[in-house]
Amino acid sequence: MSSNIVETVIGAVVLAFATIFLVFAYRTADVNTGSGGIQLTASFDNVDGLSVGSDVRMSGIKVGAVTSQTLDPKTYRAVLRISLEEDIKLPEDSSAKITSSSLLGNNYLQLTPGGSEDMLKDGGTISYTQGAVNIQDLIAQAIFSSGGGSKK
Repeated sequence: MSSNIVETVIGAVVLAFATIFLVFAYRTADVNTGSGGIQLTASFDNVDGLSVGSDVRMSGIKVGAVTSQTLDPKTYRAVLRISLEEDIKLPEDSSAKITSSSLLGNNYLQLTPGGSEDMLKDGGTISYTQGAVNIQDLIAQAIFSSGGGSKK
């Protein structure tokens, strides 16, 4: 009988620690619920390496996240929907560029504020965009362009 009580107490302790761990993980994780802030869209030719949940940064600081990716069936461009923090006000002529944190790092969306007095509103569109650069294409271009010298 005492064996059952010990097993029950150990099970309760394990469940308590699991609950504490889950609460800690949820509070420390940067979970973006999509509520608050403003939602913007931007259209790109190429969004390689970017996925839902990827960072949106300004001056190297995370200010939001990518909330969805879709393909526009008419233009065949990738359309990103992003969520920015509530206190971020972005001028209408701002630009968005997909870049990586290092040579082998993850891609993120870099926002560069423009100089306009008018700010983008919730549901607005970032017009000036630059898609992801494929590093393999750049290397291939450098290799093949250097071999084009004259032969004697």
